Amino acid sequence: MIIIEKSLQIMTQHSKSIYPVQLGYRMPAEWEKHAATQLHWPSNRDTWPGSHLKKVEAVFLDIIDVLHNCEPVVLLVDLKTDLKLVEEKLVKRGICLSEVALQQVSLNDVWARDCGPIFIKRVKEGREEFALTDWEYNAWGEKYPPYDSDNRLPRWVSEKFGIKRFGTGLVLEGGSIDTNGEGVFLTTEAVLLNPNRNPGFTRTDAEQMLERYLGASQVIWLRNGLVGDDTDGHIDDLSRFLNRDTILTMVTDDKESVNYETLRENLDILNSVKDRSGKPFTIVTLPLPDTTARVPTVDGSVHVPASYANFYIANGVVLVPLYDRRYDAEALKLFETFFPERAVHGIPCSDLVWGQGSIHCITQQLYGADFLKPR
Repeated sequence: MIIIEKSLQIMTQHSKSIYPVQLGYRMPAEWEKHAATQLHWPSNRDTWPGSHLKKVEAVFLDIIDVLHNCEPVVLLVDLKTDLKLVEEKLVKRGICLSEVALQQVSLNDVWARDCGPIFIKRVKEGREEFALTDWEYNAWGEKYPPYDSDNRLPRWVSEKFGIKRFGTGLVLEGGSIDTNGEGVFLTTEAVLLNPNRNPGFTRTDAEQMLERYLGASQVIWLRNGLVGDDTDGHIDDLSRFLNRDTILTMVTDDKESVNYETLRENLDILNSVKDRSGKPFTIVTLPLPDTTARVPTVDGSVHVPASYANFYIANGVVLVPLYDRRYDAEALKLFETFFPERAVHGIPCSDLVWGQGSIHCITQQLYGADFLKPR
């Protein structure tokens, strides 16, 4: 009861505040031009035990190798990790360090999407202005403590690079929402209404939160997430905007699949949704790859949230996670169709998703500063 009252008290207190939306800010779509991408070099041995750490480092090098040719990479390295060794691995891979801002800071894990800053922008007097929103991060309902260092990262980014910051006092992970940049958001009940985030929240509370801080004017609610997704059901493993009017969603024809009912229900919901003008969205589908874990994950799951929806749109490129030879080519073709102006790169991600996240989960787009030149 005390926790519930605290969450509702925060909302009441903030109801008297000036919100970013009142100042003309909104969350941009991922395809809008970035200033950089935030990544965290893997080091957490609880997430990546034994040989898993070396395997996931190789995936990170694959991703950085592509990304740094398109936009700067802000690569955060934990204070306990040998920075020189990380530099050597980047150089050995042929990665140009002039396009990678290596920064040492206390970290808990790699999930930059969920603990990193969520940026907002406005146009004032003909110029784009950016700020960041700073949400509380509790490792998906306090599942994996400690998480205090990761929770401090938005403030660190704000201070390190001189970016205006709006604190919220509320829990929200970047992977739990997706937007078309024009006020329409996708999310799930399983996460935003979960009492392990903001206890006592109703749909109205959650929608007000997204409206006030991120400029949401319409929220499309799906219900549940993939089996093996320890976030409780992030939207970035289920359904994502490909453009302002088109939504990609995962499906499976296998009625024996543990995800069959969830994905069927998601598709039904999306097919019934209309935008604010009464026009239906265009819904496109991709088959869900095999989600069976090669070996059980650290929390004992025999399934992982492998999904093509966990792609990342960067400047001039789309990074697509690959998992399953039956469907990888189809996924790449779809992204080439929808992003003809960008190069599409497939990245094998079975070793990454074993940690229960993929490309979108480890990236966070940054705006509003020269991230190669911190203050």
